[in-house]
Amino acid sequence: MAISFEVNGETRSVEVDPKTPLLWVLRDSLNLTGTKYGCGIAACGACTVHINGEPARSCSYPVASVAGKKVTTIEGLSRDRSHPVQQAWIAEQVPECGYCQSGQIMTAVAFLEKHPRPTSAEVDEGMSNNICRCGTAQRIRKAVLRAAGMTNGSADQVGTGGAR
Repeated sequence: MAISFEVNGETRSVEVDPKTPLLWVLRDSLNLTGTKYGCGIAACGACTVHINGEPARSCSYPVASVAGKKVTTIEGLSRDRSHPVQQAWIAEQVPECGYCQSGQIMTAVAFLEKHPRPTSAEVDEGMSNNICRCGTAQRIRKAVLRAAGMTNGSADQVGTGGAR
């Protein structure tokens, strides 16, 4: 049975077991390898994508649950890394090993949509469910705050640890 859903603005149809985790459909069937496998139990956040605009751990969603829905992966944020969060990640040199970063970015994008002018404490709380083993939390905080400034047209007021 074919399962159809929208991925990064394009309707896609896959013929897989309906219980197959969305993560594996994205990576193995659709060759969208930016979304990473981290833990397989929705605890780390490396596999975060957006389903109908909400962040979701793709390792825990059976592909059948996204039939007819809109899925956005890291590849769908922009074709040229021009999304404000991606630009902030680059400017703040966030990645160390980089493995968790697509999930971190997808979480940050969803967070900023709900909290466009966050404090440092709000960023820390909003990003706390994503695990980074390299310890880049300070750079992640700075990047999220920078992106908040970029999306509001005032990037010069952030990037120094969050003081506003």
